[in-house]
Amino acid sequence: KFAPPKPSSYKADGSDFHITYGSGDVEGFFSFDTVTLAQDLQITGQKFAEVQDAGGLGIGYMMGQFDGILGLGFETLSLGGATTVFKNAIDQGVVNQPVFAFDLGDEGDGELTFGGYDDSKFKGDISWIPLSAATYWQIDIENISLGSFSSGATSGIVDSGTSLITGPSSAILQLATSSGAMPNIMGEYTIDCGKVDSIPNLEFQINGKTFTVPGKDLVISSAGTCLFAMMGMDIPQGPQWILGDVFMRKYYTIFDYQNQKVGLAEPN
Repeated sequence: KFAPPKPSSYKADGSDFHITYGSGDVEGFFSFDTVTLAQDLQITGQKFAEVQDAGGLGIGYMMGQFDGILGLGFETLSLGGATTVFKNAIDQGVVNQPVFAFDLGDEGDGELTFGGYDDSKFKGDISWIPLSAATYWQIDIENISLGSFSSGATSGIVDSGTSLITGPSSAILQLATSSGAMPNIMGEYTIDCGKVDSIPNLEFQINGKTFTVPGKDLVISSAGTCLFAMMGMDIPQGPQWILGDVFMRKYYTIFDYQNQKVGLAEPN
């Protein structure tokens, strides 16, 4: 956990930081320090933001147990000319390969691997998907279907920083209706917990293959409430869908920075 400004590696930058997330604005200022990933992967001279106003991070930050955000996208998204932590790790020879991978776990502990991937975490072949843009981890999607709904060709990003699956509000409304979910005042959808087993599977056609999220896994159950794990988000430009943790829990997910591709495999 960062504790300014005692470390000898700390250096002030002084320039302002301002970013707008889907939940709101976050502000602060830039500094430099050594960042350590896991126990011993040290990245020196890393430019990062010290946040003074985290109000824009919303309820997820207020309720969550985390101290910051580690962005794993590409430099084209980076503010203030900052080289990302993972790009610095590659350039400084800290990681063996320009690859990181997620095993999010399903009702169990997850794992994030830097510098490669853990082939003990999945079975069968890896399905590699080329990026359509190296900004977010953006891919082309041939179709998304559930029940009578069909999206047609669209675009999306694979993103561990998004809890749900998001898409255009009109499409999510159709998907929720097909699943028997009803909207609430928070802009989310809930479903009768007794109907979970009847929800159709959600299928993504990507790079000629079908990737399925079973209907029962499109629900998050908490305190007697069943939340439909898809949410409307209208993005004027750029990718239309976000394949967040609900999708990634079903697949061991590999991010190949150098070759600009995403790999999906069936977890053990």
